[in-house]
Amino acid sequence: MSPPSPQDGLLTIYLFFASMSHPPPRRLAKEHAMTDIFVNLPTADLDRCQAFYAALGATINPLFTDENAACIDWGDGAYFMMLTREYFATFTDKPVADPAATAQVMVALTRPSREDVDAVMDIGLSSGGVEPRAPQDLGFMYSRDLEDPDGNVLSFFFMDPAAAEQGPAAYADQARS
Repeated sequence: MSPPSPQDGLLTIYLFFASMSHPPPRRLAKEHAMTDIFVNLPTADLDRCQAFYAALGATINPLFTDENAACIDWGDGAYFMMLTREYFATFTDKPVADPAATAQVMVALTRPSREDVDAVMDIGLSSGGVEPRAPQDLGFMYSRDLEDPDGNVLSFFFMDPAAAEQGPAAYADQARS
């Protein structure tokens, strides 16, 4: 099959290149795979955010906490680095988004059950968080969003184990039987 010419039109050219076989994506070898995740988020008040995240069950790692940043440890290699807006700005040449006015990222965190989603939300709401929208119940997945006092959006969710392992269609098949 010869490549299309410009006279064949953009759709034909796109379909030609889309149909070509591509080499498999490169992956890091297991020994080079990522081990931890650090999510950097801006805050206007380090003390307030530390109290908020501690109330949700995270721990504060004092080795990486100072007047500019607080290391929020969720366990299992997941961390939030809550950075003062001024310090956050030293890591980028782009403007720092105000999470109270714009959404740049939503961090989704799994919970072991629907009841645990509701329990962590109750704690978050009583600790100064805001629920910006109604809970989402898709049958196989239940989620609730929580804005921290700065406006950063956390989504706590539970996914049925069958759906998590085999996809949402498996949950639908299980629910029908």
